[in-house]
Amino acid sequence: MSWWYKKCLRPQLFRRDAETAHDLALRWLGRAAKSHLAHRCARLAFGSQSLPVECLGLTFPNPVGVAAGLDKHASGLPMWESLGFGFCEMGGVTWLPQPGNPAPRMFRAPSDHAIINRMGFNNEGAETLAHRLAQWRADGFWPNHPVGINLGKSKVTPLEDAAQDYARSFGALRDFADFFVVNVSSPNTPGLRTLQDKSALDDILAAMQQVNTARVGTPRKPVLVKVSPDLTFQALDSILDLVEPRDIAGLVATNTTTTRPTDPPQGIHGEAGGLSGRPLASRSTEVVRHLWRQTRGRLPIIGVGGIFTAEDAWEKITAGASLVQVYTGLVYEGPGLARSIVRGLREKTRLHGMKTLKEAIGSKG
Repeated sequence: MSWWYKKCLRPQLFRRDAETAHDLALRWLGRAAKSHLAHRCARLAFGSQSLPVECLGLTFPNPVGVAAGLDKHASGLPMWESLGFGFCEMGGVTWLPQPGNPAPRMFRAPSDHAIINRMGFNNEGAETLAHRLAQWRADGFWPNHPVGINLGKSKVTPLEDAAQDYARSFGALRDFADFFVVNVSSPNTPGLRTLQDKSALDDILAAMQQVNTARVGTPRKPVLVKVSPDLTFQALDSILDLVEPRDIAGLVATNTTTTRPTDPPQGIHGEAGGLSGRPLASRSTEVVRHLWRQTRGRLPIIGVGGIFTAEDAWEKITAGASLVQVYTGLVYEGPGLARSIVRGLREKTRLHGMKTLKEAIGSKG
């Protein structure tokens, strides 16, 4: 199936502008998501074997998830499970609807198996997303695996009002996700990365946790923070200082990077935006390993960045990631990616004499 995708479908998609191809694929997925027959066919072709992971107080059927940005609007939400994924993260979503940055704003670098994007949190707003999620649930298509939502800041919201912006989105969407990810690390919204500063992030988390505890008798939702690969280890450690005071449930490492494989950047790498894919793999693993060591393995980490194979996922997991996510790998490898990675991880677990994947987490940290 991977051969068919790479030889037949991918060339057709790659003849189109990257964002146009992305939107087309999501439209196909959205249509399929409303068909029980399509779900059955997808499970037969792409469904993954069981490789359960207990994390964030949740049970994940397998550790391979869909990264934020791939399905911003939850257009194909129910289909990700049928394609073999153990969880999915919708968004990024902001409180206010916004068009994002001017097009063109997504570019492929095939020779590097990379993508550059400067989308700028284009989305329909938190309330519209909540309505769509409610509709999926009402129609009986809600997935059985955990669903996360990635929250960003509205571009027009001043940085000093960011905390309330995040809290409003969280309040509108709280009932529709199993966990939430605070995105303060995208390079494509002006000033957003300054919110990784300890004081600013503390304000955001405090406002969100206030919403999280406001409803008596309702379990709190895990709140994670997504970090930039461009932060120094010292800056990452300052974020870790907030883990206990603000009840951070885990970290997502990492977002896209503003660095480039060559200096000065050449060709498509001269485009502004965040770089994902193969060139990010090594640095994101370094960040995962540092965070695992600093927290002594007590804080769940979702590893993302340059995962194309089971070997790539194993590298993240043995560095300290409990779960992994893919985006660019799916673009280049196709819809059989989750199944392939899960199969490979099961085999690696067996070959290393491990009874569960949990034993592999941080084993090379």
